[in-house]
Formats: sequence, structure tokens, C-alpha cells
Amino acid sequence: MASGDVDEHGGSRPLHELLRQVRRQQSDEAAFDLCELVEWLGAQLGAAVALVDRAGAVEAAGAAFPRQVLPALRPLLERLADGALDAAATDAVTGAGPVQVRLEALGERTPRPVLVVAAPDALSRDAALLASHTGGLMMLLRSAGRAAAASREYHRKAGQLRLAVFMALMAGDPVLARRMTAGAVPDLLDAGSLRVELLRCGAEDRDRIARELQDASGYHGPALMVRCPVYDDHLICLIAEDAPESPDGPGAALRRLVSEHGHYRLGVSDPHPLDETADAYEQARHALAVARGAPDRVAGSGGGVSLGRVLPAGPAAAWAREVLRPLDTAPKLTHEITRLSLTFPRSGVARLLGVSRNSVAAHLDRAGQALGLDLADVRSRAALALALSVPDAPWYESGARTPVPRPAPVLEDLLCTPPAVSWARTFLAPLPDGPRDLRGTLSAWIEANTDARRASHSLGVGRNTVGDRLRTAGRLLHRDLLGTHSGVYDLVHALTVENGTAGPPTGGSPPD
Repeated sequence: MASGDVDEHGGSRPLHELLRQVRRQQSDEAAFDLCELVEWLGAQLGAAVALVDRAGAVEAAGAAFPRQVLPALRPLLERLADGALDAAATDAVTGAGPVQVRLEALGERTPRPVLVVAAPDALSRDAALLASHTGGLMMLLRSAGRAAAASREYHRKAGQLRLAVFMALMAGDPVLARRMTAGAVPDLLDAGSLRVELLRCGAEDRDRIARELQDASGYHGPALMVRCPVYDDHLICLIAEDAPESPDGPGAALRRLVSEHGHYRLGVSDPHPLDETADAYEQARHALAVARGAPDRVAGSGGGVSLGRVLPAGPAAAWAREVLRPLDTAPKLTHEITRLSLTFPRSGVARLLGVSRNSVAAHLDRAGQALGLDLADVRSRAALALALSVPDAPWYESGARTPVPRPAPVLEDLLCTPPAVSWARTFLAPLPDGPRDLRGTLSAWIEANTDARRASHSLGVGRNTVGDRLRTAGRLLHRDLLGTHSGVYDLVHALTVENGTAGPPTGGSPPD
């Protein structure tokens, strides 16, 4: 080794530089780059370097490596890769002239990759040693890169399984959620009830948070954390309500994150049975909107039950079954798209189900025609959402429903029942009387089909004034009126009860 290759401590400068290269790559496991190390080795040796397999396929190579020599090296490559040889040297001819080729098999497991070094002259002992050391570190980086890729794939698959379990719970089917886990049942599914905590954070933070709190099983102890498939900045956390509170538990961890990051906020639902996860999620979404104005950026749901659960059970179920009956023969995908479109924007539904936005629009057109509803109208969407929320009015794949008595109840009659009137009064009670006329603004906004510009014209105020009043009303009602579709439906029904305005012609006998 020349004196210029010895550092001030008497060590080998190329080896120290090699270790710096490796440490730099290890600092970012997603950026393992064998080509960069191959190029570095070639520059150190004044040679062209490649890492190839037994058939001569290149895994990594320097830009100057003469690939035309590989076919002639095939017999040697096979013997080296299969373990018959550890190293070999030979001559080859390139377009630039003859070269000395040194080949060394790396690792113990066959078939082994082969490090090929092509130089104008045979390598010195020190140069060959540097090539061997570099090859060994290449194998370590290669293994580390594959382990990192396997870890990323594991976390991706674990996230997909958690999402599948969440979607089954959202559909009200805990048994299906349990079957999806193939025996690796999360503790959450053994709980009597759960709450949903919805964290709004940076889109780039979601994976990190879920991974840091994930246990060895791919779950989160008594919780289940899911990247929202629709909103990039939402992390959904389902927590078993009967799990003991712990300073290290997922609920406490989410609150710490909110306190530490000024742009985070958290919405928390009330406890719900597992088959009512969709209701819990809706509560958390509305609470998240309220959390924007909370001092600690954390908000609860504000309590209350959905209208579908307070209506008279028998008549409400009969009405809902009659409303949904035209979709009995529709494809299951139409059912799912219709249900999800009442909660998420069409682009979100397309993303969630892996279909195009045009497909979503086509399915909704068919559903609207079958139901006799204009699904672009907020009152029609509210009526359909109410029908879907009524217990004992499930979707069916065929027409095998319980016969509905004729004439079936109509929505207007259901909304006049004492439970509905009491529910509407409770729902609207937080709205104060005063010069801002929040109730009048809300009524005008609904009459304008939630078009703030049209509502501002009818009220004679500015569009920004309407928006400000809607945000204030949403905070008081614990509903996200502007950010979600579903936040408006309870408002529609409550105002219908209070104002006595008729909804869309849903349910009941068809007109003559």
C-alpha cells in the first residue's frame, strides 16, 4: 500500500472512506444504493466494477463496466455462483483493448452474487483486499436493504389488514371483521364496545405514528390504527372502551401528540357497540371539526343519538325497507357506492373502492333512477341516509325482504312522531336566538341545496357572512356542516320537523 493511502492514525484511508460510505447509506434505509458503492470502488481501483448473478445478469454496475465481456465469463460465473470456486481471474478483450478480470463470489448462500472487476492490469494485493472488503459490505447492505424492504412490505400488509377490519366494522359486521384476521384476532374485536378517536395530522406523519405504536402482531394493543383511505391527513384509531387506561396507551399517546404539535387536533366519539362503528366514526368526524376551536384542540362528540335510532321501530323499519326495496336487484357494488357516497365525496369513494370517478357517477345515476331520487338534492340524500341508519332495515342481495304493509309509512308521518319532535328540539337547542339568526341562515342554506351563494342572496347578506354563521352553528351543534356530506343530514331532518317542511317523496304508496 502506498504511503498516500495511510491516514494520520496509521490506518488505511480507502477502508475508512469505505466505512463512511456504508454509514452514510445506513443512515437512510430506504436509500441503499449498490450502484453508488460499485462506482466508488471502481474509482478507488481505477477499474470498472459490476455485481452480477450466475447468468451474467447485472444487479449493479459502474457506468464504464464493459458488459460485452459477460457472455464469455458465463462458465466461470456459474461455478462461482454455485460454490465450486470462491475467486478466479482471467483475461478478456473489450472495445478499448484487453483487460484483466477478477471475479469473487460473495456470501455463503448459493446461488451467490459475483463481484467482477475489470482493470487494465492485474490488481495488487491491497487492491484485491479492498475489493473483497467492499464486496462483503455490499452483501451486508444488500441484506439490510432486503430486510428493510420486507419490513416496509410487512407494515403495508398489516395496514391493509387493519383497513379491511375497519371497513367490515363500518359495515356493521364484526363477525366478518374477525374472519378477515384468519385467527390473528385483535383484542379490539373481543371488546364489548369501542370509541373512535380521529387524529388530524400531517399526511407524512400517519405512517410513522401508526408504526411507532404498533405491536408485534401488527395491531396496537387494545386499539386499531388505520390510515384514512379518503383523507390524507386523518389517522383513525379504534380503541376498546373496556381497556384499562394507561399512560402509554393509544388514547394517551394521541393526546400527547396533539399537545406537542400545534397543527394536530383530535375528535373523540362516545362509546358504541362494535356493530355501530359507523356511528362512532361519524361522531368523531364531527368532533374533529369542533376541535378546531377548542383550547386544547381535542373535542368529544357532544352526545346525542341518531334520528334513525329514536324513530318508532316498526314503522321506521317498514318505511326504510320500502325506500330501499328498488335496490334489491342492483349489484352489490352499487349498494356500497351509494352508501359511501352519503358520507364521502365521490373522489373519496372512487379511491376507497379502487374504481374510477366515472364508475362512481354511473352507479349513483342508476341508484338514483331506481330509487326515484335526485341524489344531487340534499333532502333526498338526507332521506336515503336516514333509511340506511334505521336498525333492522339492512341491505339484501335479492328481493327476499319481509313484506311491507301497504300503504307503508311515509317519512313526513315519521317526523311528526313525539320521539322525532323531541329529538329535533334537543338537536337544535344549542342554537341561540339573536341578530345573527343562525336558524334562519341554516334554513335558507338548506333551501338553497347547501349553496352558500344562493343562500346569501336570499338572506341579503354576504357569502362570507353565511359561511361564518355556518361554522358557528356547526360548532354549537357538534356537526361538521361544511367539511363532510353527512354533517348536514341531521340538520335537514331537524329543520324539517321544526319548520314543518315536506321532504322528498320517499316511502309510502306511489301517487296515482
